[in-house]
Amino acid sequence: MADAPLIVQLVGLTKVFGEGEGRVEALRGVSLDIAEGEFVAIMGPSGSGKSTCMNIVGCLDAPTGGHFLFRDVDVGALSQDQCALLRRHYIGFIFQGYNLLARTSALENVELPLIYRNVGAADRRALAMKALEDVGLKGWEHHTSSQLSGGQQQRVATARAIVTEPQLLLADEPTGNLDTARSEEIMDLLTGLNRSKGITIVMVTHEPDMAAYAQRIVTFRDGLIESDVPAQQATR
Repeated sequence: MADAPLIVQLVGLTKVFGEGEGRVEALRGVSLDIAEGEFVAIMGPSGSGKSTCMNIVGCLDAPTGGHFLFRDVDVGALSQDQCALLRRHYIGFIFQGYNLLARTSALENVELPLIYRNVGAADRRALAMKALEDVGLKGWEHHTSSQLSGGQQQRVATARAIVTEPQLLLADEPTGNLDTARSEEIMDLLTGLNRSKGITIVMVTHEPDMAAYAQRIVTFRDGLIESDVPAQQATR
């Protein structure tokens, strides 16, 4: 990925919560480059700053200092509406808890981001069907969440994240609620999407065996990057 353009650039990023005795420095000057098409795992103990960093990259929070550039655009200079458009059109999210609508079919869950984009019903359905097929759920379109296993629910959540063809996919503990076999299925799915569609993936995880699927492992500690190494080197 050495010659690929950068999709994410973090320059001296800081984030402070609270004031006085309650002041917490969640990020203390983080600089990180992620190139287009990379698969990066973010690791670190609780309170290390990894989730705070992920929220900033997902335009869900703003840094206290430093800069976050998305494709050379300084996100700090954007309005709230522009940040919302950036999230909607360029970034997909996968969460540990799936976040599916309970009494709604897999197809309707996947269609949801397209509704926010005002995509017509026929096109919306076709795109959602294709996304479900891409994650191996063809034939399961009309099943509700309660009729799906945990692994299948996470596949629906992944289809929902990729149906808009995002340039960046943020996965926050995507295997945290799954057993080993289902976790491996999801990781095989993510690596396949990374390779076949060229989607840049940034994944937060506590699990070294899941991080090993990535190309790079970035480890946070005490609001700083402790290490940034190829996955093969980190797992030796």
